[in-house]
Amino acid sequence: MRRRTQDVFIPARVGGLEDRLGDDRVEAAIDALAPLVTPARRARLDGVIAARLASVCVLMDAPYDPHNGSAVVRTMDAFGVQDLHVVERQAPFTLHASVARGSHKWLDLFTYQTPEAALRRLCADGFHIAATHPDGALVPEQLAGIPRLCVLLGNEHDGIDPRLQAGAHTTVRVPMRGFAESLNVSVTAALLLHAAGVGRAGDLPPARRRRLYLRGLLYSLERAEDILTARGVLA
Repeated sequence: MRRRTQDVFIPARVGGLEDRLGDDRVEAAIDALAPLVTPARRARLDGVIAARLASVCVLMDAPYDPHNGSAVVRTMDAFGVQDLHVVERQAPFTLHASVARGSHKWLDLFTYQTPEAALRRLCADGFHIAATHPDGALVPEQLAGIPRLCVLLGNEHDGIDPRLQAGAHTTVRVPMRGFAESLNVSVTAALLLHAAGVGRAGDLPPARRRRLYLRGLLYSLERAEDILTARGVLA
């Protein structure tokens, strides 16, 4: 899929209206908006957010095809993985609207211009980076035992940059029994993230849970900005 295809877009790095509210105003915003949302919607938000994972993340190396990136984003949302890290290098990370189907709005996106910058951030946050490789040392079932896991996915054409490969702590393979030698990156992501989440409870920090809950309320109300302005929560 070409990057200039209709409905291809660059996802926001920040949460829009949500990020205009400082930490001291998050609870005030929630108090103003929550009563205007149905109990069923609030319960749905609570349930999804409670299962969200901060201990598993994904690092994509210069993804090219917006279709693939969008499918990975949907997979992450489906398995409750909150943080997507992308090394962009020369081209911005793009998604396709009909494939992403809004899933990107629920994730937090972090972008980097170099592999070194991504590695510094992830290692400083204590992540054990597992790079996908046909002859990987681990199988998917072993990922659940890694306390803080980053799954590293390569570029569709060039694989994983040697600098990222050298910075990874281990490798992981998807065992296959057929004639196919590789899988689409989004299929690989689905298999690995499902395995990584087995037995893992939701662990998003409380402050991030509340911000994500606020994000859900903002998405649920068309005139949320007007409401918050009228209540004096938003200047």
